Amino acid sequence: MKAHDGIYLDGAWRPAAGQDVIEVVNPVDEQIIGRVPAAEADDVDAAVRAARAALPGWAATPPAERAARLTALRDVLAARKDEIAETVTAELGSPLAFSQAVHAAVPIAVAASYAELAATHAFEEKVGNSTVFHEPVGVVGAITPWNYPLHQIVAKVAPALAAGCTVVLKPAEDTPLTAQLFAEAVHEAGVPAGVFNLVTGLGPVAGQALAEHPGVDLVSFTGSTAVGRRIAATAGAAVKKVALELGGKSANVILPSADLARAVNVGVANVMSNSGQTCSAWTRMLVHRSQYDEALRLAAAAAAKYADRIGPLVNAQQRERVRGYIEKGVAEGARLVAGGLEAPREQGCFVSPTVFADVTPEMTVAQEEIFGPVLCVLRYEDEEDALRIANGTVYGLAGAVWAGDEAEAVAFARRMETGQVDINGGRFNPLAPFGGYKQSGVGRELGAHGLAEYLQTKSLQF
Repeated sequence: MKAHDGIYLDGAWRPAAGQDVIEVVNPVDEQIIGRVPAAEADDVDAAVRAARAALPGWAATPPAERAARLTALRDVLAARKDEIAETVTAELGSPLAFSQAVHAAVPIAVAASYAELAATHAFEEKVGNSTVFHEPVGVVGAITPWNYPLHQIVAKVAPALAAGCTVVLKPAEDTPLTAQLFAEAVHEAGVPAGVFNLVTGLGPVAGQALAEHPGVDLVSFTGSTAVGRRIAATAGAAVKKVALELGGKSANVILPSADLARAVNVGVANVMSNSGQTCSAWTRMLVHRSQYDEALRLAAAAAAKYADRIGPLVNAQQRERVRGYIEKGVAEGARLVAGGLEAPREQGCFVSPTVFADVTPEMTVAQEEIFGPVLCVLRYEDEEDALRIANGTVYGLAGAVWAGDEAEAVAFARRMETGQVDINGGRFNPLAPFGGYKQSGVGRELGAHGLAEYLQTKSLQF
């Protein structure tokens, strides 16, 4: 794999301050496929300074021109979609077909949506005797995860650029090659120097330096709730704006009137997607007691089909973390009906698609985010019991409701404490706001609501 030996700073690839590197490992065979610089605090400082210097010019650039640059970026990403998919597959382990359909295609659609929003959004409006201006918040420190490496980058950088902000990106250390490819695309799209900057590095070093830097006006972070808390505390001390997309333990509620077979099969597919490494995955399936045994039979059969279809987890540490949760589930009394500790392959960071039965709401596997191909099936007595279980975690990121009648499903979904709910298998919408209640985060991504995170408001009275 191609890897740059520098950081992307002020429109060019430049040497990092230190000599330390991050080794990029393919989780399929655990072989090193590349090395990138491990940026230090001095590198982050230089990147933030470049972003601050570029801010006045980019903020003053007409929205139509910002839209043109984002359209050009969309076009470059589309032209390089095969390379994107191959890069994600190499460093994340995602099967190539999934990388093509999701990891490459979705970010292109999101980039296109922000190109259109940059051109059409009302950056000023009349309110009585006032004119209200929506202005860029300033320099954005974007810290992105490894599970959807390009999507998470585009979901932060595209709205920031559309708003007139400048950006310093610190991507996850497991998937930096995708971030480097994105930096190449930004350069090719003609985005002015300093508007976008990339520092590859470790979270406790480069990520912390970026979150703490006084020249950063907004920190946008996607990752674990534990790290999100630390970033929020750091930003709070400086009265700095944050946008946090954190963990999830989403409920897939199957009401008795639903098409049980379809709901279970789609629910299992949702959990196994991206090897279970999806913050919004419906990892708790809630089934009425009268349909519980049949749902378990369907779920076990569906999970078995994924044994040789899903990719590995991102690294050995994540594999052992997920295995630890499987051990914990068994120890607490959950019953395995599919999968378990036995790996589906001798080599690589693979975990078997796993389904737990007899899970009670207070069990660790029903409360904590596992981030692997592990589904917990819980029984409920009636709708109120289902609602109590669905809302009974510290998270509230996503979810699903299935019912024979759409109005019945909507009525239940309206009472769920979560940011996004799919009704009877509703399709992903890149324009709909995505984000969580409770400890699943602060703020929203995607569409006009995502753009608003990167704007601040000023009113002039006449």
